[in-house]
Amino acid sequence: MNHIVIVGGGFAGVWSAASAARVRGDADIRITLVSPHADMVLRPRMYEAEPERAVVPLKRVLEPVGVEHVQATVTEIDTAGRQVVTSDGDVLTYDRLVLATGSQLIRPDMPGADRVFDVDTLAGAVTLKEHLRGRTGFTAVVVGAGFTGLEVSTELAARGRVILVDRNPVVGPELGEGPRPAIEAALDRLGVERRLGTTVTAVKEGFAQLADGTWTEADAVIWTAGLRASPLTAQIEGSRDRFGRLEVDAQLRVSGAVFAAGDIAAARLDADHVTVQSCQYAVPLGKTAGHNAAADLLGLPLIDFAPGPYVTDIDLGRAGAVFTRGWDREVESTGADGKLVKKWIMEKIEPPIDDAEEILNAAAYVYVVIPAAHDL
Repeated sequence: MNHIVIVGGGFAGVWSAASAARVRGDADIRITLVSPHADMVLRPRMYEAEPERAVVPLKRVLEPVGVEHVQATVTEIDTAGRQVVTSDGDVLTYDRLVLATGSQLIRPDMPGADRVFDVDTLAGAVTLKEHLRGRTGFTAVVVGAGFTGLEVSTELAARGRVILVDRNPVVGPELGEGPRPAIEAALDRLGVERRLGTTVTAVKEGFAQLADGTWTEADAVIWTAGLRASPLTAQIEGSRDRFGRLEVDAQLRVSGAVFAAGDIAAARLDADHVTVQSCQYAVPLGKTAGHNAAADLLGLPLIDFAPGPYVTDIDLGRAGAVFTRGWDREVESTGADGKLVKKWIMEKIEPPIDDAEEILNAAAYVYVVIPAAHDL
């Protein structure tokens, strides 16, 4: 029996499994997803006040569509022998492999680094929540004024003083100039202080040190700056980008029997753009890779990766959200309207559960159109 092994239980891995199951139909192909956790964690929601609610039990998505879940961590990938080895010493042989192990935060190397919090993982987000539970009037220093840092800062601003720190001279440097006025207005409204053109270089009890040597109060330092692809990518031969992501072809094949999806895949969108590390691309990457892994075994046509147009929607806490379309990030809605679109997206990213037909139907839609606020 042919065997598809999918490594990773996030958006890309789960949708790879569902898509492969849809293409498989009644064919004699075994599909196994390997992930160390029992739940799929909705990482885009880790900034929220109750992060432990942002999970979906894997068995409620995988079992209905006939996908096996091996709860383990993959430690070794042997592409020549077509097998993966888990931390338990188990060996899984595959005919097609989809690597979808995601990205991880680049943690700082500095004095007091063990005192730094993050929202990159569920465990990290829950630890931060418990640290601040029941506290108001605290001072939180958030390092990184990108997508995650902005959402964390504006969420915490309702409860305490927030200082947002970034090496760049502006907030949201990778987001461009389009949404910046709306973001800055929201930060001003919420009282989020900015320390730009600098970073945190040390942390001690109750304080954080900036690059110029000054110390500021800090009941919590939350690090959000920098992502890199899963270390497992190093075991796959192929070209990589500056984030450590594997370069893939239009069908998301790395080479031979190996496909890549999610934050570990650098998939080209056009002559000027490559996917960014986000759930917006993890979902269609997963659906495409899973489809192609199964189609490749069945001798069916493979499909090219073709996601919907690029958008961003940044939650800004009580100040609403800012929603943009296109790589020029033209602002379409802000405030309450932007929040309405954000709410729709957050609901849409949760996969169906328990119902095989609904799950398989959802797996077929690689291209999802995000409506304007007035259409919701």
